[in-house]
Amino acid sequence: MIDIAKQVASVQRVVSQHSIDGCARVSVLLRRNYAAPIRDVWSALTEPNRLRRWFLPIAGDLREGGRFQFAGNAGGQILRCTAPRLLKTTFGADDSVVELRLSEVGGRTGFEMMHSVPLAPTSSGAGALLIGPGWDIGLLGLDSYLRGEAVADQVVGKNTAEVQQFSRLAIKAWAAATEDSGTADGDQIAQGVAAAIAQFTPDVDQTTA
Repeated sequence: MIDIAKQVASVQRVVSQHSIDGCARVSVLLRRNYAAPIRDVWSALTEPNRLRRWFLPIAGDLREGGRFQFAGNAGGQILRCTAPRLLKTTFGADDSVVELRLSEVGGRTGFEMMHSVPLAPTSSGAGALLIGPGWDIGLLGLDSYLRGEAVADQVVGKNTAEVQQFSRLAIKAWAAATEDSGTADGDQIAQGVAAAIAQFTPDVDQTTA
């Protein structure tokens, strides 16, 4: 059983809009702590035999400069890799960049993840609602794995009623983060929420979520 409220509350979510080399971008930032040593978390994030147990199988040249591909999902290039603290890659496209940072926090591991994509085609920070909730599912799987619990394949697992309920609350949290960021108006956020619900929680009754 997932403690849904606790898991949603364990993540700090930040939405931002900025410009890099003249290109307008939107970024989602997720922060949380894991009750495991930093090298254990790094290993779970970077070793194929462990990564596949909570996320997806991965193939490729897994070193700085190499390219990788997740089974049935996105691939990319490893831009920077400094064990056990920094991993930066493209993800799905050359202008879609994911950066992971780990830190030691009193025997636990501080985890920070930023995913930055072009502002177009969403034209507002509400595009975060199509990015953030998917990563929430991944971080949930990583937490279960690090605590020694069995983790169902995430592609299938995200379709379970329990994980969809978790995602529904995560979507609400991302809507609040987007509103706080001032990067989208109410109508844009409402449209983003509707798109996220259709993508991540199609089977959840909105009247009970």
